Amino acid sequence: MIEVNLLPGGKKGTSGGSPFAGLAAAFKGLRGGDGGAGSGSGRDSAVDPYMAFFAVAVSLTIGYVAWAYLGVNGQGEELQVRIDEEVQDSTRFADLIERTNLLTARNDSIAQRVQIIQEIDQGRYVWPHVLDEVAAAVPDYTWIQEILYTGGNPLQIRVNGRAGSIYAITNFMRRLEASPFLRAVQMDRAEQVPSEANTNDLVYVYEMVMTYESPPLGELETVPLFEGGAMSTQTAAPAPGGN
Repeated sequence: MIEVNLLPGGKKGTSGGSPFAGLAAAFKGLRGGDGGAGSGSGRDSAVDPYMAFFAVAVSLTIGYVAWAYLGVNGQGEELQVRIDEEVQDSTRFADLIERTNLLTARNDSIAQRVQIIQEIDQGRYVWPHVLDEVAAAVPDYTWIQEILYTGGNPLQIRVNGRAGSIYAITNFMRRLEASPFLRAVQMDRAEQVPSEANTNDLVYVYEMVMTYESPPLGELETVPLFEGGAMSTQTAAPAPGGN
């Protein structure tokens, strides 16, 4: 095979040489000389603009590739460091979340128990209030024989007794209705019968039904179930001088 070297002042390349041999020859050609410089002629050859552009482009490409490679490696190392930090944070936060969930579950359990205590506490004064209000409403010539529980939600109460007259029974009903703890007072039975002490005397036997209700909170003195706690209950305080 015949090989022709078209580069000015260049030498014939050997087959299988370095791939950068042509680039080195191009840079050598850019410095000048057409092979006659060694003879002392002093005449410089002109620089090939295409070869100059090619040499500059190759240099810039190699520089850019090297810069990009180093930049990618630096970013990879930085991302790996950030990933390691995030993994450590995730482990720490997972433990914190587990503890928070445990505390939340305990708080919910405590809240349920407090709710039960509140419900019990709210109902502990119901019957004391009922008895106190009924006793306070009894007028003259009126006697109570029984106070019975007849149903719940709302609490239903029956009051049985005797009275000297219909006026006394009517006055008794009016006083019961005036109580903030009782409502819907109705007469279920009222009839005249002989007195147990003296059959010649007549008395009235009555049976009343009524409903217990909690009065508005503004009309009662309320106390918290837990001092300084977030959860408190509003309970009806006993009447002044009572329990």
